[in-house]
Formats: sequence, structure tokens, C-alpha cells
Amino acid sequence: MSAFEISIRPFGVHAILIEWPSQVEEVILDDILRFTRYLNEASLKDENWEVVPAYNSVTLIQREYPIDFNEFEIKLKKWYGEAKEMATHKKYLWRLPVCYDSEFAIDLPEVASYLNLSESEVIQLHTSHIYTLYCIGFLPGFMYLGGLPKDLEIPRRPQPRGRVLKGAVGLAGKQTGIYPQQSPGGWNIIGNCSVPMFDPKKEEPCFISVGDKVQFYSIEKAEYDLHKIEGEVGIYKLEKIELDA
Repeated sequence: MSAFEISIRPFGVHAILIEWPSQVEEVILDDILRFTRYLNEASLKDENWEVVPAYNSVTLIQREYPIDFNEFEIKLKKWYGEAKEMATHKKYLWRLPVCYDSEFAIDLPEVASYLNLSESEVIQLHTSHIYTLYCIGFLPGFMYLGGLPKDLEIPRRPQPRGRVLKGAVGLAGKQTGIYPQQSPGGWNIIGNCSVPMFDPKKEEPCFISVGDKVQFYSIEKAEYDLHKIEGEVGIYKLEKIELDA
């Protein structure tokens, strides 16, 4: 695999920002994840280091001491070359249930009108595609899922809401995502996912990792209510499929 042209620059006294070409592409994401894994497992195992991947960048944060940028830049270039031989982490496809009932899909009529589609066509398109998790941010566990079909691309709402329900599934630009908790938000809400996306009491608070795939499937309100009960008592089983490397 050929390396990308990366940019390395200081990001304050205790951090360094490494940037890749500014396209949203899985081959770039895979390169970022490969380098991130190399740093975590081979070079920056000290607990005072934090390695934060995003769409086109990795931020390295040293909590204890200032970074000597000139010295560290040389190391990073060497490590990036070595990381090319490393395999990426295992990836999974997660199938997540979404209720598109009118109680939850508060923007679905407006979305369908804007896109010149019927509401059922919006749902069909949303559930027929497989999305890639490019980044987690904004809120703990908020997944930015790329791969939205062009026919579903719609701008954010002109005025954000002060309150969006936990589990709300939204569309914005070229992305779809799930609100992991109640919060303000400006995405177009078309349903609600019955599976909690973030649990701070667990060792892995967000069970889906950057690079994983997500596919939604439609459920009725009664099944949504059942999932909620199963989740509360700890018996709900997620659909998870390991993907070939």
C-alpha cells in the first residue's frame, strides 16, 4: 500500500495534528486507522498519550509534558513508513433497528418533500445502504456515518432544535447519525433507534468503532418498545457480523 502525503504540525504545546488529504474516502480512513493502531500498540503505549482519529486527521495529545515538535516530527515520519506493514483492526457490520413511526420521524414529511420522494422511499433508501463510521464526536457516542445515498442528501435544518430525543436518527449533508443522548441538534430527524449508543458504565462505552459498518432496518413501534424493555434488563442481542479484512 502506498503512503499518502501527510501534514504534521504543532497543535499547541501538548499536541500534534497529523492531516491526510481532505477527501472523505475509505482508503484514507483505513490508512488513518492503520497508523493509529501502530501508534497505540508500538510507539505511544504510555497512558499519558491520547490518540484521536477523525475524518482526515489524527491528533496526538501528551497530557504530562510539552512535546519537542522538531524531534517528534522525525519520529512520526519514520513510524508512518513502518505502519504501512501493519494490518488494520477487525471490522464489523452492525445492523441497528430504527422505528420510522410518525411519533419519532418528526422531519420525515419535510425531508420527503424536499427530496421529491415519498416517505416510504426515504425509509427504503435509508435502510438499503451500508454506512461507514468515520468519526465519533459532538456528543459522546455520536456517530458520523458516511455513505449516505445522494438521493438522501439534505442540508441541516436552518434552525436547530433545543431538544432532540435520545436515539433520534438524523440526516445532514452527506451523513446520517444517531443522537446518543437528549441534546440540542440541527439534523433532520427521520426515526429513532431502540439501541443505546453510549453507556459510560461499560469498559467500551461506545460498542461501534471507527471503520465499522452500519446498516439500519425498519421496525414497528411494538418491536421498538420490546427492544427498550430488553435493553433495560440486559437481554437485547445486537446483530454483529465480522467483515473480511
